[in-house]
Amino acid sequence: MTARTVFFLSDGTGITAEAFGNAILAQFDIAVRRVRLPFVDTPDKAHQAIRQINHACETEGQRPLVFSTLVDREVLEVVKTGCKGMWMDTFATFVQPLEQELGVKSLHRVGRFADVSQSREYHDRIEAINFSLAHDDGQSDRDLQSADVILVGVSRSGKTPTSLYLAMQHGLKAANYPLIPEDFERRQLPPALLAWRHKLFGLSINPQRLAEIRSERRPGSRYASLENCRMEVSEAEAMMRRSGIRWLSTTTKSIEEIATTILQELHPQRLGY
Repeated sequence: MTARTVFFLSDGTGITAEAFGNAILAQFDIAVRRVRLPFVDTPDKAHQAIRQINHACETEGQRPLVFSTLVDREVLEVVKTGCKGMWMDTFATFVQPLEQELGVKSLHRVGRFADVSQSREYHDRIEAINFSLAHDDGQSDRDLQSADVILVGVSRSGKTPTSLYLAMQHGLKAANYPLIPEDFERRQLPPALLAWRHKLFGLSINPQRLAEIRSERRPGSRYASLENCRMEVSEAEAMMRRSGIRWLSTTTKSIEEIATTILQELHPQRLGY
């Protein structure tokens, strides 16, 4: 099947348009080619975007899909007048009915991140990212009292991406520690973590999948062998059960699903925007 081109058009970063569009497209079993067009915030940039969209329409012989979160009226008019794609104004779909329901006009604010750099939440998020980077893969056990969550699990079970997602998306200071053969021999958590058991959350993974992931990094090694992966996963899960640590398998879960589960378990109040 020929891939359908999809444009995400925004006068900001395009993240909202892309997130909304991808959620809708996930309902259809089609191949797509995604193009994000951010910062389309002047009529001139709008004309450039329209030329790109219309060129795709002409060369591919089918209408591109266009998810838009434009709010500037002058820019919107350019797009509405010239776009040959199937244009979906995701903001207008919801903003206009809300204006009627609430009895007030929307601010037509350009960009989700306007003036965000001045907010306390933004600075807290940057601090959380720095903390998570400094405490990645057991690099440091300093200041663990400041951690909101400490992820534990075998190497390559998803601890680092989950830590960074929690920091970037939710502003949590997330450290992560690998469980290694020395821990299994002692049958005990790393000593640096014992005082912070209430902050721990475990990640596990199917041994077969773990072996595949590790083989991409170190093919043919004992580290990546299925036998060793089975041993490590079994020992790690047994240790987490003995220690009373809540844990989940990351095998079939996205980073977003893993992070949401952790928030539900440890910090449900952080599920708010």
